[in-house]
Amino acid sequence: MRSHTLTRSTAETEITVTIDLDGAGAYDNQTGVGFFDHMLDQLARHSLIDMTVRATGDLHVDDHHTVEDTGIALGQALSAALGDKRGIRRYGACLLPMDDALVRCALDLSARPFLIWNVDLPTSKIGSFDCELVREFFQALSTHGGITLHVDMLHGLNSHHIAEAAFKSVARALRDAVEVDPRKTDAIPSTKGAL
Repeated sequence: MRSHTLTRSTAETEITVTIDLDGAGAYDNQTGVGFFDHMLDQLARHSLIDMTVRATGDLHVDDHHTVEDTGIALGQALSAALGDKRGIRRYGACLLPMDDALVRCALDLSARPFLIWNVDLPTSKIGSFDCELVREFFQALSTHGGITLHVDMLHGLNSHHIAEAAFKSVARALRDAVEVDPRKTDAIPSTKGAL
């Protein structure tokens, strides 16, 4: 079973995440931040990782803590569900178009977190959602999931389309990376013998 449930409690947020890497992309995400829920739904649907997120946070301050801490919790749950990463493909990449937006993602489940973020959202908000929180989410996911993550916007005019293309491209790359390689089901995908 490549699944995990994790609860993260701080003075600012209370978050419970359940994921199943071998799911069908089912989702039930409720964070109190509408646009963010929509993006988490995309992440689950296109990665085929079943995902349930329940988050309550200090939204009277702003959405920052809720979004960032959800990224932390998802990253930690992903790392736990992967275990020693035996048999996974490890790498994933996707070039994803969405109307005017074209976003490229390449990632490595290396246990060496690093984020390269070349995404320019032309507006400061999408509805009431702060656009800078898109990067904050992926920074937290990368750091706590042990992911080397490169996300590059090649084209884009509309902030909603760009952000959604980023989530979908990461999802598709993640789908490839977590899949079991039928040719190496019992091997750690590294010459080091560990990740």
